[in-house]
Amino acid sequence: MAAKLKKGDKVVVLTGKDKGKQGEITQVLPKENKAVVDGVNIVIRHTRQSQASQGGRIPKAAPIQLSNLALLDTNGKATRVGFRFEDGKKVRFAKTTGEAI
Repeated sequence: MAAKLKKGDKVVVLTGKDKGKQGEITQVLPKENKAVVDGVNIVIRHTRQSQASQGGRIPKAAPIQLSNLALLDTNGKATRVGFRFEDGKKVRFAKTTGEAI
C-alpha cells in the first residue's frame, strides 16, 4: 500500500502530550508504523562523553505513531490523504482542498 505520509511532509499531532504541535517529518519507519517529527515527542537521552561529543542530557525527537499525525493542507488545517490517478500516475491529494501534494 502506498504511504500516506512521507519525509518532508508538514504534519500536526492529533493526540497525546504534544497535541496541536506542528512539525516536519524527518524520518519514516514503515515497519514500525512510526515517524520522527522535528520538535515533537522530545525525550531526554543521557549520553557518555566521548572525543567527538560533549556528554550530558541531550534532547532528541522520538518516533510517534503515524495514526496520531495528520497532514497539513495549504490552509494550515489537518486533512486526510487520498489517492487518484493523474496522467497514468498515482498521486496523493488533500481531501479538504482536493489539491495534489
